[in-house]
Amino acid sequence: MVPPEGYTKAKPGQVCKLQRSLYGLKQASRQWNLELTKFLQSKGFVQSKSDYSLFSRNTTGLLTFVLVYVDVLLITGSDVLGIKQLKQDLHHAFTIKDLGLARYFLGLKICRSSTGTFLNQRKYVLDILSDTGLTGAKPAKFPLPKALRLSIDTGHVLPNPEPYRRIIGRLLYLTLTRPDISYAVQHLSQFLQHPTDSHYSAAMHVLRYLKGTPNKGLFYLVTNNLNIVAYSDVDWGTCKMSSKSLTGYCVFLGNSLISWKTKKQKTVAKSSAEAEYRAMSATTSKLEWIAHLLQDLHLPLHLPVLLHFDNRAAQHIAENPVFHERTKCLNIDCHYTRDKLLEGFLQTVHVSSQEQLADLMTKPLSEHQHNYLSSTLGLLDSPPISP
Repeated sequence: MVPPEGYTKAKPGQVCKLQRSLYGLKQASRQWNLELTKFLQSKGFVQSKSDYSLFSRNTTGLLTFVLVYVDVLLITGSDVLGIKQLKQDLHHAFTIKDLGLARYFLGLKICRSSTGTFLNQRKYVLDILSDTGLTGAKPAKFPLPKALRLSIDTGHVLPNPEPYRRIIGRLLYLTLTRPDISYAVQHLSQFLQHPTDSHYSAAMHVLRYLKGTPNKGLFYLVTNNLNIVAYSDVDWGTCKMSSKSLTGYCVFLGNSLISWKTKKQKTVAKSSAEAEYRAMSATTSKLEWIAHLLQDLHLPLHLPVLLHFDNRAAQHIAENPVFHERTKCLNIDCHYTRDKLLEGFLQTVHVSSQEQLADLMTKPLSEHQHNYLSSTLGLLDSPPISP
């Protein structure tokens, strides 16, 4: 380790020899990652170029995968003997603690059955409610009231913004398994600098919704096809502060939801078609990343990938290269979707607004529509009972 700044006793060219890992130093995590990567590569693992925390090994058809988060490792695969030997090698090299079958991983509860795997963050939700004093609160039926649009001018500035910031920070991590609050968390996270009492009340409404749905999580079937299906949607110009549009998408592997996002677009769109087309471009980028990740996982990729959206004009822009009137103001990067259509990687599919699953990521909905889309996405209160 290079001597830290301010340490003057070291001579030029001298380094510090670490006897054990030092947490809190900038170099510690970097050196640990280099050492662990070198060790795994010496055991025949290949580091993924799509996700550098993923390592894979193929031994005559038997697969082993290692997912790394700092010093927490999740090991899985079909090579049972190889996994056992890897654990022994890791213990000999670093002295590890084997926790057995994964039940909790970074706050995610993992429940297995013969039919599939159920992921949720129930304990994390209950901890948030306990810390905010809402364990006895009346539950809300949806995350945010329908048509609610907050801005920096609504309400009075909080004298102490730290409780609000802490709540939003914890909700951001909760979206790992709760796509139903993705829009609400994105909307509220815009006001972290100067939150008001109106923003805090809206955050309390989200927590009261979680009070009534602490067990919700995602279920992944054992028997599932490997076809990638995506839904892309946009809420045009709804930001009161910037008039920018909101992109939302969700991606399925078979019937299982594997990726979703709510994000404000970087530029102001002049039409709903332009906003939708930009959302399609962002979704296409995510789809290509997922395709590369599947290759690293040694899984077959079935083409074309189906991309669902509810705007006919955006479909014409993607499929028609001479649609000049609405495309002359678009940047070249927006035509990424068209390029993937021509390659055969993508196929566009029109869907009605009522069946647009990504609608949940772009706006507050009524109770009925919110519950319908949440269940369609695969959010369950408990895993199905095995037969």
